Amino acid sequence: MLVPDPKVVRTLLTTYASLRIAQAERDRPHTARALAEVSRELCATMGTADLHEAIARADALLRAARGMTGGERRGEDGVKSAA
Repeated sequence: MLVPDPKVVRTLLTTYASLRIAQAERDRPHTARALAEVSRELCATMGTADLHEAIARADALLRAARGMTGGERRGEDGVKSAA
């Protein structure tokens, strides 16, 4: 299975969140269309038809990618440490 690029996933999640906020502040047709488009793209990228599942998979992917890059990690005791 192909794994999406974490940078692409992060951008999709950021765009999705920004559009959700904009749509909540003021309902606009072009914002609604953009939100629907980014939602479909996020689902396609994460390999699911359910938006909530796509967001959960994206979050898990980003958590895993952050751990692999040598950033902050939690030890067995749950305390953050630098790699």
